[in-house]
Amino acid sequence: MIKSDDRRAAILGRLADHVLAAGLSASSLRPLAKAARISDRMLLYYFKDKAEVIAATLEVVSRRLVAVLDEQAAKAPLPLDELRAELIAILLADGLWPYMRLWLEIASLAARGDSFYRGVGEAIARGFLAWGEAQLDSATPQAREAEAAKLLIMVEGMVLLKSVGLDDVCQKAL
Repeated sequence: MIKSDDRRAAILGRLADHVLAAGLSASSLRPLAKAARISDRMLLYYFKDKAEVIAATLEVVSRRLVAVLDEQAAKAPLPLDELRAELIAILLADGLWPYMRLWLEIASLAARGDSFYRGVGEAIARGFLAWGEAQLDSATPQAREAEAAKLLIMVEGMVLLKSVGLDDVCQKAL
């Protein structure tokens, strides 16, 4: 890797930390540059525009989350109910909550009609759907596909409920 690639990777790491801590609403160009410890003009040297900054940053965030999930997930496929319980315990834990808050912010922006975040959100959700499908021990490929969709819906519902203070309802569902 050449020096500018190393520098860009370091910048993206700091940007990912910032977005996880402060969210997208606090991530205009100037705060992003400050978080990256460079000027906003230098930030645009490494990225053509803010959309590219955000897209690259969210890719880093996504890779971090997948790494955590891969590390903590079962080493062999599980039935739906077992995988759901395991995954919910991981995703609703305080350590991963910044990722879930960011996911809710992306979903909210997509729901408001922001086409950029709709595309980003769809890609993330489809990636999670594929990840979940690979973790499932199902009778048939069709059952695995349906169970992955159920898993996504259940997890998203619980993330939303936790975000509005209904952790107790989530616990009852486990």
